[in-house]
Amino acid sequence: MEMRGLMGGFYKISEWIMRLSVTNVLWIICSIPFVFFIFSGLVISQNEGQLYSSLIWAAIVAPFTFFPATAALYAVVRKWIMGEVDVPLFKTFFRGYKENYVQSMFGGLLYTLLFVIMFVDYKVYLNELNNFQLLSYVFIGLIFLLFVSMFNFFSMMVHYHMKLFQLIKNAILITIGRPLRSLSTVIVSGGILFISFQFTFLIPFFMGSLIGVVSFYNFHLIYLKLKEQQERAEAEKQAEEEDVEISEDVRK
Repeated sequence: MEMRGLMGGFYKISEWIMRLSVTNVLWIICSIPFVFFIFSGLVISQNEGQLYSSLIWAAIVAPFTFFPATAALYAVVRKWIMGEVDVPLFKTFFRGYKENYVQSMFGGLLYTLLFVIMFVDYKVYLNELNNFQLLSYVFIGLIFLLFVSMFNFFSMMVHYHMKLFQLIKNAILITIGRPLRSLSTVIVSGGILFISFQFTFLIPFFMGSLIGVVSFYNFHLIYLKLKEQQERAEAEKQAEEEDVEISEDVRK
C-alpha cells in the first residue's frame, strides 16, 4: 500500500537518499586507486613535485578504474531518468560495469592521452615559448571542452550502441552544438562539487551520483530534442514524396 501525505513524502525522500548514496559508494569503491592518488595529490602533497607525481599516477589508473566505474554509475542513473526508479542497484551497477568496461577503458585511455598532450602543450606555450603565450589559453579552452564532453561521453555510452570513436566524436559535437545545455551541466556540477567540498560527508555518499543525474538528465533532454527534429524531418520528407507522387498521378 502506497503511503500518502507527509509520511509518503518522507518515504520517497529516504528512498532517493538510499539510491543516491548506495550508487555513489559503489562508484567510490570501484574507483579507489584513482581516488587515492587524487586525494594524495590535492590534500597530502606538500610540493609541486609530489602533486604532479600523484596526478600522473591518477592518470595511469583512471582508464582502468574511474572510467569503468563512472560508466556503471551512468548505467544506473539512465534507468532512473528513463523512469525505472526501482531497479536493483547492485545488479544494475555491476552489469553496467561489466558491459561497458572495455569501451570505457579504451575511451579512458584516449581521453587521458588527449588531456596529457593538451596539458603539455599548454605548459610549453606558457613557459617556454614567450612569443606564443596567448596560445596557451587556447589549450585551456580545449581542455575545458574535452572535460565537458566527458559528461556526454558517459551518457551516450550507456544510451547508444556506438563504436568508440563515434562516441567521442558525437560527445564533442553535442557539447559544441548545445552550448547552453552543456554550460548548465557544468554550472550545476560545479555547484555540487563546491558544496561537497564544503560539507565533505557529501563526497562519499552523494557527489558523483548527483552529478551523474544532472548530466544525464541534460543529455536526455538533448536526445529528446534531436529525436523530435529527426522525426519532423522524416515527416516533412515523406510529405514531400507524397506530394511528388500526387503531382505525377495528376500529370498522367
